[in-house]
Amino acid sequence: MATITHPSQPVLIDGQWITEDTATSFRSTDPQTSEPIERSYPVSAWATCDRALNAAQQAFQVSRNLEPAALAAFLDDYAARIEADRDELVAIAHRETGLPTAPRLAAVELPRTVNQLRMAAEAARTESWRMPIIDRAANIRSCFIALGPVAVFGPNNFPFAFNSISGGDFAAAIAAGNPVIAKANTSHPATTERLGQLVAQSMNATGMPRGLVQLIYRTSHEDGERLVADPRLGAVGYTGARTAGLRLKAAADRVGTPFYAELSSVNPVVFLPGALAERCDTLVEEYVTSGLMGAGQFCTNPGLLLVVKGPTTDAFIQGVVSRYSAAPAGTLLSAGVQHSLVESVGILTRAGAECLAGGGALAGPRCAVANTVLRITGERFLEDPHVFQTEAFGNAVLITVCDSVEQIVRIIESLEGNLTGCIYSDTRGSDDGVYDRVADALQQRVGRLLNDKMPTGVAVSPAMNHGGPYPATSHPGFTAVGIPASMLRFGKLTCYDAVREPRLPRVLRDANPTGTTYRCIDGAWTLD
Repeated sequence: MATITHPSQPVLIDGQWITEDTATSFRSTDPQTSEPIERSYPVSAWATCDRALNAAQQAFQVSRNLEPAALAAFLDDYAARIEADRDELVAIAHRETGLPTAPRLAAVELPRTVNQLRMAAEAARTESWRMPIIDRAANIRSCFIALGPVAVFGPNNFPFAFNSISGGDFAAAIAAGNPVIAKANTSHPATTERLGQLVAQSMNATGMPRGLVQLIYRTSHEDGERLVADPRLGAVGYTGARTAGLRLKAAADRVGTPFYAELSSVNPVVFLPGALAERCDTLVEEYVTSGLMGAGQFCTNPGLLLVVKGPTTDAFIQGVVSRYSAAPAGTLLSAGVQHSLVESVGILTRAGAECLAGGGALAGPRCAVANTVLRITGERFLEDPHVFQTEAFGNAVLITVCDSVEQIVRIIESLEGNLTGCIYSDTRGSDDGVYDRVADALQQRVGRLLNDKMPTGVAVSPAMNHGGPYPATSHPGFTAVGIPASMLRFGKLTCYDAVREPRLPRVLRDANPTGTTYRCIDGAWTLD
């Protein structure tokens, strides 16, 4: 932060772009050159946060009673504007994050973002997400309704798909009828600003309440904690660093505000002996491709590999080291990510991990660390499982060579919660005798169990769980990806006991409001 002598970019509050009277600002940095980017953005004072909370509360009085079709129209309009603005958005995001324009930003992440918004629109329109339940004999009915204003904190590694003003948390909260206060990630404020301009256009075009979507870029730590603990807020969606997330969670927990956080994950992968014997070279290719994708900057990066010692395992490790050493190191998102990665690698090596490749920052202005492969024995891992679960966010992996499958199971049982866990086994069946023991242990530690597939991709599917036990997320029963399930985080279950039918939410009245809404009537899910 620095004292400024010229106005920084405006924030979006209560339907207006306002320039804050603040003495502090920040600038993002081009990670490819480490040079600051021209525009300055404000560190919002509490007065701005307070105004946003008031506006969100007023907007909630309208949004919670809007026709679902109106919310859907807003989300569809916004998706279309993002699609039409593709070239400018991709160019801005590329400069701020260093992520490749193609295929990553233009052909993968931006279409995914648009698709999420349209899926949320459809879920709002059909209303099945409300899980309406009707017990006619007791004259009791229940469903989920909008919870209240939601503050969304976006991460640095997905400037579109997890952005606080366009990503999955945003789409789920809006589709459920809640206003959103978006807090931008400071790594890509210009990208978020452009999305804010588009969302403001959509709000005007579709007649949304002025405070439905608001945008700030940064606050002090104290004001951030004050924001998430404010009683005017219904819930918080957070994706980002574990330390900062836990501070915010503690503040929210003190007042009981639901805090849905994605915090940390090493995503264990198990290669059973038969799988390595059957297709060692193929597994080298799959593991290296997944581990280096996006310079390893995915929350589902396969950071911990568990294998059983032997000659084939030695050949596999040599193959990984060779590929990691030969591949160009990707650009990291920021100097902060670079520093954290080097620090994490240092923690692991000082604890006893052997560095087989990489390990340090690359020379030059670019934010980059050499592709890093670390190795540890299963015995040493079990001596200090906490330290060997240190997340090395980026292009670094820890290979744990175990004495047996039984030792792999003990290591899995020592793990914290993770987003994903993968098991690769022999397609001919030689691993079938040990698979169940590994899977039974692993599924208790992860939100998504995969077979013979790397975890890096997170499909936008209604069946997807992008969540897991702590510290992968703060609530193991909820997902951040997968509409309509992700919308339940931002809903309030409400029961109507002996309430006259004209006074009920339309989704609980006798007639099906859309003809396409699934409702549980006297124990059976039906469209009747």
